[in-house]
Amino acid sequence: MSSTEAPSTRDRILRVAADLLATDGRDALSTRAVSAAAGVQAPTLYRLFGDKEGLLDAVASYGFESYLADKNAMGHTDDPVADLRRGWDLHVEFGVARPAFYELMYSRNRLSPAAREAEAILRHMVGRVAEAGRLAMSVERAARLVHSAGMGVVFTLNTTPPEQRDPQLSEVTREMVLRTITTDAAPSAPGGTPALASALVETLRAQPPESLSPAEHALLTEWLTRLADTAALRR
Repeated sequence: MSSTEAPSTRDRILRVAADLLATDGRDALSTRAVSAAAGVQAPTLYRLFGDKEGLLDAVASYGFESYLADKNAMGHTDDPVADLRRGWDLHVEFGVARPAFYELMYSRNRLSPAAREAEAILRHMVGRVAEAGRLAMSVERAARLVHSAGMGVVFTLNTTPPEQRDPQLSEVTREMVLRTITTDAAPSAPGGTPALASALVETLRAQPPESLSPAEHALLTEWLTRLADTAALRR
């Protein structure tokens, strides 16, 4: 197979697999079914994707491309909390519009590369909230909270008949989460300790001080993260 043929063959297999996933669900993505539908031999599929797990990862990423394009096109404003709100909405819209792809990304024994990329985007968005001094806990805890709640909303909506879905479930959950993880208190004001600690952690991540050894940097980051999360529980 020439180098010019490989991409077109790979793309054809992914398109076919994506169609099978959308119409018949994940169980339809057997290597035999995908090979037959794409008009290729099984060895070709294994050569391009390694094994079935590699194929599933590639299909998940293929379905995720439009979401990433929308995320990147969204850009960011001077209000990181508003950007996080828009990011939540995009995530839920993607999950509800493409339920089979979403389930493939998040309901496996391990996260797909596409899911890990989505988490990295979320971590960056939450980090910007921390840098602005508006995060009421550590970035890691806040990102996990947003991620868990967002996934819960998507899976709840996708497993509920359309006519029985609560149209405000996503919005209500989103605002509850944002009220929990953000603060308007100035870092120097009473109750501003979590915001100050999480902001300092992000500063350390962006520009590690040369005066600190790697071990000292790791220890200081651990202390500040613990301080942010402990203080947040007292709010």
